[in-house]
Amino acid sequence: MSKTNNKGQERVVTGIPGVDDILGGGYLPESATLVRGEPGSGKSIFSLHFLAAGLDTDETGLYINLGEPEDYIRDTARHFGFAIDAIEFLNLSASGDQFQGEETYTLFESGEVETPSLVESIRAEIQEINPDRVVVDPVTEFRYLAPDEHQFRSQILGLINFLKSEGATVLLTSQAAASMPDDDLQFLVDAVINVKAEADRRTIHVSKFRGSSVRSGHHTLRITDDGMRVWPRLDPNRHEREHNSTKLSSGVPALDSLLSGGLTTGTITFLSGPTGVGKTTTGLQFMKEAAGRGQRSVLYSFEEDHNTLFERAEAVNIPVTEMIDRGTLNVEVIGPEELTVDEFTHHIRSEVEDKDAEIVMIDGTSGFEQSLRGVDEDPMRDLVKVGRYLRNMGVTGLVTNEVHNITGEFRATDQGMSYLADSIVVLRHVEYKGSLRKVIGVLKMRTSQYENQLRELEITEHGLRVGDSLPELRGILTGTPTWDDDGD
Repeated sequence: MSKTNNKGQERVVTGIPGVDDILGGGYLPESATLVRGEPGSGKSIFSLHFLAAGLDTDETGLYINLGEPEDYIRDTARHFGFAIDAIEFLNLSASGDQFQGEETYTLFESGEVETPSLVESIRAEIQEINPDRVVVDPVTEFRYLAPDEHQFRSQILGLINFLKSEGATVLLTSQAAASMPDDDLQFLVDAVINVKAEADRRTIHVSKFRGSSVRSGHHTLRITDDGMRVWPRLDPNRHEREHNSTKLSSGVPALDSLLSGGLTTGTITFLSGPTGVGKTTTGLQFMKEAAGRGQRSVLYSFEEDHNTLFERAEAVNIPVTEMIDRGTLNVEVIGPEELTVDEFTHHIRSEVEDKDAEIVMIDGTSGFEQSLRGVDEDPMRDLVKVGRYLRNMGVTGLVTNEVHNITGEFRATDQGMSYLADSIVVLRHVEYKGSLRKVIGVLKMRTSQYENQLRELEITEHGLRVGDSLPELRGILTGTPTWDDDGD
């Protein structure tokens, strides 16, 4: 099916969810695209998607198979639910009819040599059925039929030009391997798509696309019972909407006072402190108050399961179950290596763009780094992209960041993340007269003034309680707190 993208360019859809987005709408009409990958990377499935998509709009398709026999390809199509009965096959595989006789075939035109020509067979088939879409799988098999590299390139270029001149959009597959380089083929086509099966994930990468810009990077690809699906990498620059900044109240007056009225919407706030100090609970408090106004929030937990999270929240008067039932909260627990970073950001986009989530909380920067597959060598790059996306969409982001020292000298972030945060709320254990207490304060707010004092924090069965400021308590952030008046 041809369609027009947002720049007015006509495109031919790929049939694979996510790939059209990467290509700016799909393939260019009457172009030739090389799909490269090692055996088992999914090239044939990629091709079947392309032909099946054409059938949906009454386009004709031709599958020229030189590798696997036709029966195998049709069985593969049925396995993934592709209805390709109307697809024509030109079976040039070793088991095909073309090779059942005593004749020896060559790539050359029949006028050049005495043996029959595969090019001639292809030309006759094209002229007979006039296909809109053509797959040649794999084109690298032709290399074995040519006497030298020059003749191979010449004949393949002639074949590509002929198919395009007949009005076909062409997909060619290549067995990409170090022992069989295909650099010459990459020069002959209009676009090159690389599919790769790695130990922990599959990816797709567009290394060439004449006539248009594409989305760069290695994007997550999965093969499921329904075929292929691709999750493009998040590009924050592609997403933006108008929004007016307001204050987001916590519902705890003393906490709002610390923040000069609350958090600023559309900003990123880090809740930073050691384990057990109340970072997640503090974030949920903002979500609880937002739920009372009918606003939707989503929490992505990398470190706690549903039961633990729900029990802790309900125990401090945060009714997460009720909030979920009313549609004002969604909690997703992300297990180790369950998702790639591309799939995770797709979840966020779905919540923001389809379900109007106004608060997004990422509970655990360490879990983000360790649980998601495909995170950049510098995990901050992916987290920064998420933060920029949320800002552009006017969504308030909350990020819990665990620092490893429970007491002693305080560091707001262990991973140099402070430049991502518009605001940093610090939570801290302090020892006083043989007991541990909690304190809370604001270390940074880019968008407004804030109270530069620390307050005592208590987490009770009735919820959060933030007490008065503690001017008599000094040295909390240095690790040696002292009380000017002995705490009386």
